[in-house]
Amino acid sequence: MGSLYRSEQMCLAQLFLQSEAAYACVAELGELGLVQFRDLNPDVNAFQRKFVNEVRRCDEMERKLRYLEKEILRADIPVLDTGENPDAPAPREMIDLEACFEKLENELKEVNTNQEALKRNFLELTELKHILRKTQHFFDEQLLSLSTAEFHHQQMHDGDGMEEAHKLLGDDGPRMGQPMRLGFVAGVIQRERIPAFEQMLWRVCRGNVFLRQAEIDAALEDPSTGDQVQKSVFIIFFQGDQLKSRVKKICEGFRATLYPCHETQAERRETAIGVMTRIEDLQVVLSQTEEHRQRVLVSAAKNVRVWFIKVRKLKAIYHTLNLFNLDVTQKCLIAECWCPVSDLDKIQMALRRGTERSGSTVPSILNRMETSEDPPTYNKVNKFTTCFQSLVDAYGVCTYGEVNPAPFTIITYPFLFSIMFGDLGHGFIMFLFGLWLVVREKQLHASLANHEMFGTVYGGRYILMMMGMFSVYTGFIYNDCFSKSFNIFGSSWNVSAAGYSDHLLEQDISLILDPKTTFEGADPYPFGVDPIWQLAANKINFLNSFKMKMSVIFGISQMLFGVCLSLFNHIHFKKTINIWCEFVPQIIFMVSIFGYLVFLIFYKWLFFNVYNMHGAPSLILTLINMGLMAPPDPEMFEGQAELQKFLILVGFACIPWMLLPKPLIMRAQHNRKVNKAVMYRDVRMLSGKSEETAEVLHHDELEAETSGATHTSPKDEFDFGETFVYQAIHTIEYCLGCISHTASYLRLWALSLAHAELSEVLWNMMLAIGLRMNGYVGAFAIWAIFAVWGVLTISILLFMEGLSAFLHTLRLHWVEFQSKFFKGEGYAFIPFSFDIILQTNEE
Repeated sequence: MGSLYRSEQMCLAQLFLQSEAAYACVAELGELGLVQFRDLNPDVNAFQRKFVNEVRRCDEMERKLRYLEKEILRADIPVLDTGENPDAPAPREMIDLEACFEKLENELKEVNTNQEALKRNFLELTELKHILRKTQHFFDEQLLSLSTAEFHHQQMHDGDGMEEAHKLLGDDGPRMGQPMRLGFVAGVIQRERIPAFEQMLWRVCRGNVFLRQAEIDAALEDPSTGDQVQKSVFIIFFQGDQLKSRVKKICEGFRATLYPCHETQAERRETAIGVMTRIEDLQVVLSQTEEHRQRVLVSAAKNVRVWFIKVRKLKAIYHTLNLFNLDVTQKCLIAECWCPVSDLDKIQMALRRGTERSGSTVPSILNRMETSEDPPTYNKVNKFTTCFQSLVDAYGVCTYGEVNPAPFTIITYPFLFSIMFGDLGHGFIMFLFGLWLVVREKQLHASLANHEMFGTVYGGRYILMMMGMFSVYTGFIYNDCFSKSFNIFGSSWNVSAAGYSDHLLEQDISLILDPKTTFEGADPYPFGVDPIWQLAANKINFLNSFKMKMSVIFGISQMLFGVCLSLFNHIHFKKTINIWCEFVPQIIFMVSIFGYLVFLIFYKWLFFNVYNMHGAPSLILTLINMGLMAPPDPEMFEGQAELQKFLILVGFACIPWMLLPKPLIMRAQHNRKVNKAVMYRDVRMLSGKSEETAEVLHHDELEAETSGATHTSPKDEFDFGETFVYQAIHTIEYCLGCISHTASYLRLWALSLAHAELSEVLWNMMLAIGLRMNGYVGAFAIWAIFAVWGVLTISILLFMEGLSAFLHTLRLHWVEFQSKFFKGEGYAFIPFSFDIILQTNEE
């Protein structure tokens, strides 16, 4: 079987692996990526399996690597990616990897802890430095120890500060002869908390405190988060222990940091000198600590990607080994897997390499098994066909052995899209964008492959390129480029025959083209549409008729092709009853009615022209009269009425043909099987044969009788009512679907017309305005308008119209085309592959 046309032939195999060779064999199979293992322990808890401890150890190593990677990225150190893909490490290397990761994690945690402590100490010293500097602007050193008389004397010399200090003591200041001493606290608080902090102090202390604050110019680094924080220095004056307690509680609530501040200027100066010395020493230590941390991270950055690959391969292998069974001797692991028949030799070679690598003397055994289960579907794809296969798989994975729509979608998808998006200019832009993505796919893979918005566009780069290329072709057919036409071969329009004067032609008006006169005696335009139609007032009437009939022809052709593909499915699955009771009446029904409609379109094109157009009947009325068994008016050819009656009778006869024979034949086959089962039972009872011999004969006979039947198993009960209802639904769906699906293909015409008209409107509303202007004003207008026109062209005509045409094309393939032959009830073949596992982890 073809790998893309139909699924690869799959088989269920049983593996017998020696315990010492199992790890190496699974590692080789993971590198090969051609085996899908089955879980032989579905009822066993994940924590009770044999290799659960190894999986936990791998999880712990992966956690440590993620911690290292996080620290490396936070330090802005690039992770070295050489593209190296190391082999899975041996089991004994796990201990070395664990020791290495443990050492790195502990060393990095210790460095980080010390660095954070040093930064916190540095932050405290820096804040204290700013406090000592700013407090000189808040108060004088002798203010706090003045007597009452000295206080008034100082007030006269330092009015501003003393007036504010009086406010702390009441209305008139301290009483005469009573010594007074003001207390204060100084600290640092985040700048955005100052307004709320000041308001809280005023309300709680009833205005009996005096707050002064100044901003710290440079931002300070938070040692815990590394963020830059804006802070301010504050000092609070108060009197009494009660106010002191309240002030400290408020500072604690607002997370303000309080620092000791001496009362005398000499002590503060001495403290400042000590602080500056300690800051300088801390800067040296911090620099050395950061250098050591950078050396550790740079060394780890060189190997972290390789370590990730090794750990993930280790984890994948042990996780896969947990799916296996142990035999009774505990010396052999038993596995079951799906694998392609054509690659069995490669799998055998991988098992042999794994056995040799492990040093085992007992070879690993691969044994094919017979099974009645449906195998997974496996279509071999490359980077070009992957995107088209993804479109099919988004609807449903092919049933095993079913014809795959992907190879036909490669051509039909961009072609139907281009019919709706037929513009040479827009198609060329889309082609260039898709080609750019394809040419630079290696450089763009890292940034776009996993992007939330543009990842889908990057994944469909080949579809974009193909859709743009096909749109260029249909643009030539429509002779449409940004709503304008090319006069490549010379128009077939005859001015003299039309009777239009030169004066009339020079005017900016649209004229109606009459094919009887304007094209009289001229040869047809060699390729596509004559450019003169772009200027004609009756252009839409001409293009509507052409594109509508073309949509019907392509739609019916694709649906007929889909019905023909169902024949290959019936032949492959050996369902003879489906060939005679489904395919034959379906193809006759569609050809007799809708195939006849296509014949009438071509007949009208060939035998009716502008000279006998008045005698040409309407195809829609002809089809309606055909359904009503009425004669056509007028007849297009002799015997048309009798032919139409015959075709409609044949089409109606196909409906009971699709409905009745299949359920009746299936019931007859089921009854015959039951009768034969009874006969074998009676023969067994009379002849005394063993039950095992009779069962074998019975099984062989039933297989011979049911080779062409659709019922899956003779042991299943047959429900005639359910079968008949299912067949009735299938028949009604097909008959009505032929009508609705044919009408659905008219979206090819509708979107093509909409795209052309939008392009023309955008041209006339934007660029045509600038082109009508002369001189420098016209040049500037074109320059300004072209930018707006380009933005609207890309956003509306390319993006929105392109997306609309893409979705409509997807609908035509999923519903109108694939419903004729495609069930999509299978499940995908997901092999145990290190490449897939690593790619998934990166995403």
